[in-house]
Amino acid sequence: MDRTAQLVTSSTERSIAYDPPGSPPSLHARAARVLEANWTGASTVPSRGLYPHQWSWDSAFIAIGLRHLSPLRAQTELETLLTAQWGDGRIPHIVFNPSVPLDAYFPSPDFWRSSTAGRTAGAPRTVQTSGIVQPPVHALAAWLVHRSDPGLSRSRGFLARVYPRLAAWHRYLLHRRDLGGGGLASVVHPWEQGMDNSPAWDLPLSRVTPAPARSFRRADLDHGAAEDRPTDLDYGRYVRLAADYRDAGYADGTGEFAVEDPAFNALLIASEHALARIADELGATGTARHARAERLTQALVERLWDPASGMFLCRDLRGPAAVGDRGPAFPAHRPDARPTAGHEAPAPHPAPDPGLIPERGVSGLVPLLLPGLPRDIVTALLRTATGPHFGLGSTTRLLPSYDLLGEAFDAHRYWRGPAWFNTAWLVERGLRIHGERRHADALRESALELAAATDFAEYVDPYTGEGCGATGFSWTAALALDLLHGETALPGEAALSGDTTLTGDAPLTGGMAATHGTTLTNSTTVTADMGFKGGNRR
Repeated sequence: MDRTAQLVTSSTERSIAYDPPGSPPSLHARAARVLEANWTGASTVPSRGLYPHQWSWDSAFIAIGLRHLSPLRAQTELETLLTAQWGDGRIPHIVFNPSVPLDAYFPSPDFWRSSTAGRTAGAPRTVQTSGIVQPPVHALAAWLVHRSDPGLSRSRGFLARVYPRLAAWHRYLLHRRDLGGGGLASVVHPWEQGMDNSPAWDLPLSRVTPAPARSFRRADLDHGAAEDRPTDLDYGRYVRLAADYRDAGYADGTGEFAVEDPAFNALLIASEHALARIADELGATGTARHARAERLTQALVERLWDPASGMFLCRDLRGPAAVGDRGPAFPAHRPDARPTAGHEAPAPHPAPDPGLIPERGVSGLVPLLLPGLPRDIVTALLRTATGPHFGLGSTTRLLPSYDLLGEAFDAHRYWRGPAWFNTAWLVERGLRIHGERRHADALRESALELAAATDFAEYVDPYTGEGCGATGFSWTAALALDLLHGETALPGEAALSGDTTLTGDAPLTGGMAATHGTTLTNSTTVTADMGFKGGNRR
């Protein structure tokens, strides 16, 4: 048996070390069973009932957890997703399973019509997808999956095959989606940002005429209480935006909705750091990618940091204030950030930015992921996270998705207040990157406790921890596994330097494709109590 065959056999033969008879199953074993139950043979559904297809950023988070069970299956998760990449580089937010009935989920393939409406943009002809995207968590996943078994990854040429796809994905976001002209990527539909009905979308959505209620049927209400889901009015607006985008051939920049979101862009920046690491692994250099990530970090601060809120906010590119958008002219350090050692006091800013949407959401805390974030901004973000608006470590068990003091707060309605495990994972990583170990440890402990107590719920009430939405939710189980394995981010680790000039869009072999991107630049793996024998939206 050659080395590749040995590695593949070893990886696939990993099996759960079940707990002794009579003892309750460990959290590790329970999480592994969720991922096994949701595995389709080539990818993992978020939830068998509510979300029966493959979702883009779900698969990235799932791969991060799967690497602790089977690095090969984690690679396959990402490779399967990339078979659906469009010619213009976009990674669609849903890859549809043709064996699932059309009425099981809406919007279904016959709504998106990707192979016809998306022909100009290079949509695949043999795979049905949606036409919008989701946050670029994929390079982070690809890099972490590689590190979980470098030998297997190298023998399969995993990174060499996925890198051109990841680079094309980033080119699409950095060029086709820079709708504001300030360097940041824009989302053209609330579903693209992943936090579907955040109150941050209320203002830009108010300008959208909803599709008639009789023109679509919501399948989500078959699986969840109406009071926990987006309203019919919001859903009608989502459908209108998606239909208009489809009817325009999925051309960017023509729709009524265009928003620069802090979490989406923070993940893109982290992705650039990830691609620099992948390039280095492939024998190239990552200098230019690292420099690009630094420039994007500066643009993020200049365009989306709000001193009065003490956090990053979304920028509405279609509102009246967009005409007077001050963009990159904004000072990088703003008034309420406290100067720390080595930082001069920021210059005062005369007035708030009218282009920023005045709603505090957890998206505005996710930039903690970025190692190049100025320390005064890190301090302000931590103060906001632990203060009355989010209550981390005091009044809430996990970070709420929206401002506890906001008028639109609802502890159970989807992204309008409930706490989600993926945002907890992202903020926990960010806290570790910046040396906030005490807060990170407490957040990790709460996430693991609630994942276990709620049977891996989709999301939870931030105050009580009561599970909401689906149970046996894949990314909750996957990220619980990752937290159990104790990976930490070292704040002093330097980013990679050097640029890669890998060119071409090399086809991926073996009937699959690869991954897309985001990575934290400062992380080191420590494994503990793995619970395995052998080697192996949504």
